[in-house]
Amino acid sequence: MIEIIPAIDILDGKCVRLSKGDYAHKKVYNEDPLEVAKQFEDHGIHRLHVVDLDGAKEQHIVNYDVLEQLATHTSLIIDFGGGLKSSFDLNVAFDCGAQMVTGGSIAVKNPEIFQRWIEIYGADKIILGADCRDNKVSVTGWTEDTEEEIIPFIEKWRQHGIFKVICTDISCDGMLTGPNTDLYKQIIAADLNAGALHATPLHLIASGGVSGIEDVQKLDDAHIPGVIIGKAIYEGKITLKELVKYTENNPSLRT
Repeated sequence: MIEIIPAIDILDGKCVRLSKGDYAHKKVYNEDPLEVAKQFEDHGIHRLHVVDLDGAKEQHIVNYDVLEQLATHTSLIIDFGGGLKSSFDLNVAFDCGAQMVTGGSIAVKNPEIFQRWIEIYGADKIILGADCRDNKVSVTGWTEDTEEEIIPFIEKWRQHGIFKVICTDISCDGMLTGPNTDLYKQIIAADLNAGALHATPLHLIASGGVSGIEDVQKLDDAHIPGVIIGKAIYEGKITLKELVKYTENNPSLRT
């Protein structure tokens, strides 16, 4: 069964959502991210995806104090990303309670550092952030597009031991138009074709566009291991009660 991972995006210490990653189109949903996290926890959620939007823009971790509050006052398993560009940032994130970190831009711009993180901390703690627009990898808080194709990019890091991948289709993110399920199917198919090269199965997490519980079910039917949900929850398109069947006794949940 698919793993449900609500998202908390932090900007100026507040819980917000952007549309297509555009900082000019933000909406504040709660002044207190901890209050939101506790609501998730109260409804049986186990995982949380936290993005430091200030950090992504500033190119270094910013909202570490919010991360520490979330980790200290809930039992949620937190993966944290946004602005992690150095080993110092990574250590701060882990010291503040993140169990996993997500690296996207650094895997493109400083692959040697990202590879070193995998070697030091292990692939179970390092998630590849594979964000794309028109199937091309985007970096620097989605403000910079590259010419690198998304599937070869993921495959390259799979060969370096990565098995946890968050893939966001930026054109869908925050739009409530449905996820790019075809892209995720293609990624899984390509990975299966190269399966003999990989010691650990791909744990692909879909992100962007979920508009209702039907989208979650379609992803589950397509055998996508995980999904990040943000705006659909905040806008009431999906209720936390609807997600209970995916969070109770889910054998796919992994730390």
